[in-house]
Amino acid sequence: MALKVPPAFTSPPLDDLWSHTAAIWDVFFNAATPRAAGRRARSRLIQLVEFARRRSPFYARHLREVAPYGAFAMDDLPTVSKHELMEHFDDWATDHAVTRAAVDAFIARAENIGDSFLGRYVVWTSSGSTGTPGIFVQDERALALYDALELVRFRGLGPMQWLPHLLSADQRYALVAATGGPFAGCATAARLLRAQPWLAASLRVISILQPLDELVAALNEFQPTCLASYPSVANVLAEEQRAGRLRLRLSELWCGGEQLSAAVRRQTEHSFGCPMREAYGASEFMSIAWSCAEGALHVNSDWVLLEPVDADLQPTPPGQISHTTLLTNLANLTQPLIRYDIGDRMQRLLAPCACGSEFPAIRVEGRTDDTLEFDGTAGHMVKLLPLALATVLEEGADAHGFQLVRCDSATIELRLPSCEQREYTAQRCRQQLRRFLRRQHLENVQVLWRGAAPTPDPVSGKLRCVIAAPSTVDAAPVAGASGIAGEQFGMH
Repeated sequence: MALKVPPAFTSPPLDDLWSHTAAIWDVFFNAATPRAAGRRARSRLIQLVEFARRRSPFYARHLREVAPYGAFAMDDLPTVSKHELMEHFDDWATDHAVTRAAVDAFIARAENIGDSFLGRYVVWTSSGSTGTPGIFVQDERALALYDALELVRFRGLGPMQWLPHLLSADQRYALVAATGGPFAGCATAARLLRAQPWLAASLRVISILQPLDELVAALNEFQPTCLASYPSVANVLAEEQRAGRLRLRLSELWCGGEQLSAAVRRQTEHSFGCPMREAYGASEFMSIAWSCAEGALHVNSDWVLLEPVDADLQPTPPGQISHTTLLTNLANLTQPLIRYDIGDRMQRLLAPCACGSEFPAIRVEGRTDDTLEFDGTAGHMVKLLPLALATVLEEGADAHGFQLVRCDSATIELRLPSCEQREYTAQRCRQQLRRFLRRQHLENVQVLWRGAAPTPDPVSGKLRCVIAAPSTVDAAPVAGASGIAGEQFGMH
């Protein structure tokens, strides 16, 4: 799933006020009606297609059959996958200094998170849980636009309000998220702190990779007034708040990155006594949609185009869940995304949203991974957050397309897709999981690898990465797939 970016704590950098002011005025004044938004989006699409065809060798080939100067319909444009773009990375960018070798060298250094690549770009990575990790280079124009969308539409600030908001010291923001890589949310926070070091007193990133008691202690010490995280994390923190171990007085809670159920929303809002707001974003486009009071997500359709489609890439009607979604980013000219398969399932609402907004309303079927519970060696139940486990394997073991299934209160089964060096990948996963489990006081938990492949969800066909109930994904081990008994990969 691409729903993995919590709303950024975005404030315009003080060294680039002009570009951000221009973007804010554009967002605030120039999309008052669906017709106006549609005209501007169409004009931007035509400019994007022509620019990509001129400057990107990949798109010069990919779009060679498309009629020039806007004489095309949307479905005349061929679709593109993440795998294609990663495979043709050097030919994809319109700036030929953006190469895979240069980007890989840049993101390999942890100290570069939030820093400028080539002095003018930022680099974000997306999850590779479905098999192909993504690397996306965002230019200054796109960054200013994402900031403006966050301020004006998600946060509801007008053109004359954002600077007083920036200078206010009344709020403290905590981003509770997966760390360890240039993920969009954490990298955005790091970018802000580099540009405005004085924000360190009011903005903090807290890692979900640490034990829950340490996470709770860090939040109690910082006392944020606004907290952003994933729904699964918010749900666990709400339980800690009800139990009295977490003691926060929040004015607002932001979430994104996973499926948000009505039950989790109600329980979390009740526990913290504040509203919970949802956003939909991705490394491909930071600010795709924002939530309204009715619980719908409204698409920033003047800057990003979404096409819910079926398995044959044909449009799905309103009210029907799509097989996937095609995204076109109208802001980023450095790495054009034109009818890009983002992999998310969504539906367009049948009727206009009751909130009154005329921007298209959608509901997104996000990640639905489970929080796992185990009996810890310290004598109490330990909860493992799904995105923490995914980060351990994706970032620590470079594993993708995996599945972790809780078998019982002291056993996890690791499932890996067929690939070269599968046994070596399993060894790396075992080492990384052992380190992580020890830090969580779960030295007693065993990790088994029996050679089984991951099993997609029988309804959606999508892969759930972390599952609490093995009965929902039972699959017989692949005979002879590994030649290594589960006991050899046991973790004690």
